[in-house]
Amino acid sequence: MPTPDVSVVIPVYNTRPYLRACLDSLLRQTIGRDRLEIVAVDDGSTDGSGRLLDRFAARHPGTVKVLHHTNSGGPAAPCNRGLEVATGRYVFFLGSDDHLGPEALERLVAAADRYASDVVLGKVVGVNGRHVFSDVFAAGNAVDVSLFDSALPWSLANTKLFRRDLVDRLGLRFPEDMPVLSDQPFTLAACYHARRISVLADYDYYHAVRRLDARNITYHSRVDQRLVSVERLFDFVAGLIPAGARRDAVLRRHVGLELAHLVGDDFRRLDRAAQERVHAAVRRLVERYVTDGLRDRLDIEARLRLGAVTAGGVDELLAIIDQDAERGVPATVVADGRWHAGYPGAPAAWTDVTEVRADWLARLDTVTVSWTDAHTLAVTTRSPYPRFAAEAGPVRLVAGPVAGTTLLDATDPTSRTVRTDFPVDRLLAGSAASGQRHPVRAEVDGGHGRGSAPVRAPRLAAGCPRLLRQGARLYGVAATVDPRNGQLVLSVVPVTVGQLASRLRRRWRRAALAVTRPAPVPAPAGPAGSPAPLSPTNHAEPTPSQVGQLTVAS
Repeated sequence: MPTPDVSVVIPVYNTRPYLRACLDSLLRQTIGRDRLEIVAVDDGSTDGSGRLLDRFAARHPGTVKVLHHTNSGGPAAPCNRGLEVATGRYVFFLGSDDHLGPEALERLVAAADRYASDVVLGKVVGVNGRHVFSDVFAAGNAVDVSLFDSALPWSLANTKLFRRDLVDRLGLRFPEDMPVLSDQPFTLAACYHARRISVLADYDYYHAVRRLDARNITYHSRVDQRLVSVERLFDFVAGLIPAGARRDAVLRRHVGLELAHLVGDDFRRLDRAAQERVHAAVRRLVERYVTDGLRDRLDIEARLRLGAVTAGGVDELLAIIDQDAERGVPATVVADGRWHAGYPGAPAAWTDVTEVRADWLARLDTVTVSWTDAHTLAVTTRSPYPRFAAEAGPVRLVAGPVAGTTLLDATDPTSRTVRTDFPVDRLLAGSAASGQRHPVRAEVDGGHGRGSAPVRAPRLAAGCPRLLRQGARLYGVAATVDPRNGQLVLSVVPVTVGQLASRLRRRWRRAALAVTRPAPVPAPAGPAGSPAPLSPTNHAEPTPSQVGQLTVAS
């Protein structure tokens, strides 16, 4: 039997609602089944995923191989088992709840052969509002991309095409002692040693699906696993790349993302013992790996929180997080011509924002988010800086690629409040048919230069999504808050008729159950002058819009 051009390895664990679409997307690949090998590894699924894989293997014996594996608790072991039996010239890793565009593998293999690339990354798009880092695709196709002066370090998932000769020569495997983030060392080592890395942005290759039925695996429940994995990841980077600017270029992602998220807003929800463990581990990694040059390239928020970790204990860190999460952007402290972020307890070297004053001025707090009519979402934000209007210059808010219309709020005599209108038709047009999350950022362009910063929403009350129609499709549009970093996000999520009907049925059942419950026995009347006893609540039948928790507009 001829050697296939590409082996697709799929680690599978309890993804049955999405698995058929994943496998069908592979069997429809234009590369042809004679050039394709599918290796699916069932990691002890309990939802019937393993049986579904066996049926596909029985129908496609020359194409689909299935391995069954005792549950390992993560994707590393099944990925390694798949690599052991894969025979293709190239290997591609695919999440079992994700899927590929029909031409994906043919295009990827053709590019790898044409350019002699060891690693090829095809454009990734989010489905159901899943967030993906897309900066690496912004410049279009790129034949030769550097790991050290591009956005590639922000896209280190293993969902790429790898030349098998490279994998075998380096002996690459996924570290099974990392409960999470195990794809990062594999991908990083491959990219570091690759003769050429190519990026293809001309087609939607990989569709990364946000699972609407997934269990919520929270930061709180897996913090110790994450601590172990982050420490091992940093040690791996240090062992791979010598100290210096190139290591800093890669660690900027790991410090600004994985490390900073350990001291994100959710840190407050940990018990004290867990907070102490996180604080100690983060401090150790900052002191060991974060150089002054790397520190100065971090986003302001990450820099401030990591600075608080090195300067004090848990309480000093909590003071900064509470400021961001509860009270908003602090005052600016100007002393001896230097600007400092006015956080309590943070060291001056980390709070100095003089060289990034434009970014600091772009830090705005959300005041309100409201629908001004059926098709306009208005976001009102405010700066604490007294001379904001004079020094920030023109201000605009952008939600992902969508720029709103921003004006100073005439009702604020201090000129520190701006309102931005986002036409929903632009949000829908700027979203894939599969939905999109649009993080909101503020941009300024004044006397201190151009700057930008995420717009936080420290006190935003969750509102109901609005159901909007575009052509034959329905979408839920809502303002939400990213729980990891408190950033305001405008979400566009497709809504199917089945999902809407299911939600309506659940709401009606709850309403019917409430109506049929026996009314409580009234309490006996009290003595004269005492409050009257409470009456049983009247149960009105909910309207359809209340049942669905969605406001409908055409």
